[in-house]
Amino acid sequence: MTRVDAYETMGREDLEQVQVERLQATLHRACQNVAFYRERFEALGIDIEKVRSLADLAELPFTTKDDLRASYPYGMFAVPLKDIVRIHSTSGTTGKPVVVGYTANDISVWATLVARVLRAAEVTEHDLVQIAFNYNLSSAGLGFHYGAERIGSSVVPSSGETVGRQVLVMRDYKTTALVGTPSYALHIASYLREQRIHPDELRLRVGLFGAESWSEATREEIERGLHIKAYDNYGLTELMGPGVSFECKERSGLHVNEDNFILEVIDRSTLRPLPPGEEGELVFTTISKQGFPLIRYRTGDVSAVMEGACPCGRTLSRMRRVSGRVDDMIIVDGINIFPSQIEEAILKVEGVAPHYRVVVDREGGLDVVEVQAEVSPDFPDLDEAAKVAALRSRLQASLDEALGFRARVAFVEPETIERSDGNKLRRVIDKRPK
Repeated sequence: MTRVDAYETMGREDLEQVQVERLQATLHRACQNVAFYRERFEALGIDIEKVRSLADLAELPFTTKDDLRASYPYGMFAVPLKDIVRIHSTSGTTGKPVVVGYTANDISVWATLVARVLRAAEVTEHDLVQIAFNYNLSSAGLGFHYGAERIGSSVVPSSGETVGRQVLVMRDYKTTALVGTPSYALHIASYLREQRIHPDELRLRVGLFGAESWSEATREEIERGLHIKAYDNYGLTELMGPGVSFECKERSGLHVNEDNFILEVIDRSTLRPLPPGEEGELVFTTISKQGFPLIRYRTGDVSAVMEGACPCGRTLSRMRRVSGRVDDMIIVDGINIFPSQIEEAILKVEGVAPHYRVVVDREGGLDVVEVQAEVSPDFPDLDEAAKVAALRSRLQASLDEALGFRARVAFVEPETIERSDGNKLRRVIDKRPK
C-alpha cells in the first residue's frame, strides 16, 4: 500500500477518542476567542463541558455561510491578526466573500493533509506536478502546491496559462501529474485531439481533479483523452481548502481526514443526522484549525457516508462523491453562480425585459453558458441592428461584471421565454452530460 501515516490506519475506537479530545479543545478555543460562538452558545444555554462524545455534537447549533458572511472580514478568527500568516477567501460572487485565516500551524497541517491526498493517488517525490488551479485568494492552487512540496515532488505552478501553453509545458518539462478542475482536463484533452497530439507524447500518468462535481463518465473521458488515472478529491475554502477528503487507489469513495474533521450527513428537512448510506447535506466540524475553527458547518453539498471497510487498508470513513448542491447553484469551470445574479445583471440594463433563461452546455471539453433574454417591448430601436447590438454589449458587460466569466448573450423573440404561473420557473437548462 502507498505510504500512509498512523492516523489513516488507526483503530476506530482510538480515532474517535482523538476526535473527541480535539473537539473539546476546539469548542473551548471557539467559545473563548470567537464572539459568534460564545454568544450563540450562551443564548441557547449550551454547556460545552457536557460534550463528551461524538453523539453530543448533534446537540450543537449549525454554522452557515450567512453566519460567516455576517462576520466579514475577521469576525470568526480565533487568534489575533498578528498570528495569521495566510488569508484566503471565497469568490464572493453571491455576496460578501468568506475570509479564512491560517496560522503557521494551520498551514503545516494543511500541507500534511494535501500530501496524503497526493500520496493516495500514488504521487511521489519522483513526480513533476503541474498545478493548473489559479493561484489567488482561492485556496486550491497554493494548497496543492505546499502539499506537493511536502512529499518532495517538483512543482510547476502553471496558473493562468493558455491551454496551448499548458500542453507545451507538459511536453517539454515532462510533467507526470496534473492538478486542476475536471472541466479543464477535458479542455486539454480536446486541445490534444484538435492539434493531433497523441497523449503518449506526454509523460502524464496521473491527475487529481476537484472544485467541481464530476461523474464517472467524465472520469472515463478524461482518462481516455489524456491516458492517465484520474482521482477525485474534496475540500472547501471555508474548511481549509483541498485536503478534506480524497480517493485512494481503489477509487471507491473519498476517505475523510477524520483526525482533522468530523463529518455528519443531515436531512435538510429535519436537520437530524442521517445514518451511513443515506444521502443528505454534508456538515463538517474542524477539530485542528487554530485560526478559523468551524463547528457543524453546513456545506450545501450533497453526499452520503459509505458503509464497510475500504480494501486499501485505511480505516478513515468514506463519503460518496458529491452529487450536487442543495440549492439552485450552477457550477461552471469551478465558479459558482446563481440565477439571481443573472437576473440582477439583466435588471440593471434598460431595454432588456426581465424574462430570461440560462442554457449550460459543454463544447470541446469546456462548459459554455448562454443567457437568453428578450428585448423590452417598448425598446424604441428594435429594428435598428446597431442599436440592438449596443444593447447586447451593455448586457454582456453587466453579466461579465456579475459573473466573473464570459457568458454568451442571445436575444430571443418576444414572448418565447416562459412566464411564471405562480410556480417556480425553470430558469436553468443544463445540457451537460451527467
